[in-house]
Amino acid sequence: MTIINDIKHAYHNANVVEKIIYLNVFFFLLTVLFTAFSLEWLALPANFDSFLSKPWTLVTYAFIHERLFHVLSNLLVLYYIGNLFLDFYSKKQFLNCYFSAIIAGAAAFLLNYYITSKTGAPLGGASAAVSAIFVALATRIPRYAIRLRFIGSVELWVMAAIWVVLSILQLATADNGGAIAHLGGALFGFIYAKQMEKGNDIGKWIENVVNFFANAFKTKKSGPLKTVYKSGKRSASEEVSKTKQRKTNDILDKISKSGYESLSQEEKDFLFRSGKE
Repeated sequence: MTIINDIKHAYHNANVVEKIIYLNVFFFLLTVLFTAFSLEWLALPANFDSFLSKPWTLVTYAFIHERLFHVLSNLLVLYYIGNLFLDFYSKKQFLNCYFSAIIAGAAAFLLNYYITSKTGAPLGGASAAVSAIFVALATRIPRYAIRLRFIGSVELWVMAAIWVVLSILQLATADNGGAIAHLGGALFGFIYAKQMEKGNDIGKWIENVVNFFANAFKTKKSGPLKTVYKSGKRSASEEVSKTKQRKTNDILDKISKSGYESLSQEEKDFLFRSGKE
């Protein structure tokens, strides 16, 4: 029981990226123990008619990994890139981008097999979502450099480009549905970042769906009616938010032009605080 309690405690104190990683590890163990069941009922089938009988696989496939290397590569990238993502986006934006990309990757996968009328293996893995997070971050801060052991500093756009090229090379294989899903996720990540630059979160519908179901199960408390008086606090709060956003955009422009190391300590601290809000 102590181990289970320790796991519960670790999960409770984890950030949103780490919780997604824990869920992937749990489902990987489930897949190892119940491989046939997981592939049949949780992986995304290549046949469109089969998908219609199991619509939940549009999301569950992203948590199914058959091979240890597959899950390790996805989760290692997600850990480092995902936590860096939270320095420049909010946790809600992370979830919006991640789960929207899951669906974008699934749509690309299904569309490919529907158009070509080919048959293929069911889709499993978080690569589409991880690709979206990777590309979205690289689009926002392309000149941000990460120091790699034995290699040195490599800018984020170069690393993301290599990640995408590896998927493009996989298109030459006979069963290329997985690569198409990865590229669908990567494309969504690029569009997501570009739209966020305009203040438009195209993945916000994920947040709205979650809020809808969360509110549907809340117990409504009855009480006396209260009169609500409008004040100027909201407009003042909006003005502060706009000011912070302008400063954040200025810092990101500076990173794009001169790199992350050109920032002052005050600018780095401000950017870190903004990503946690």
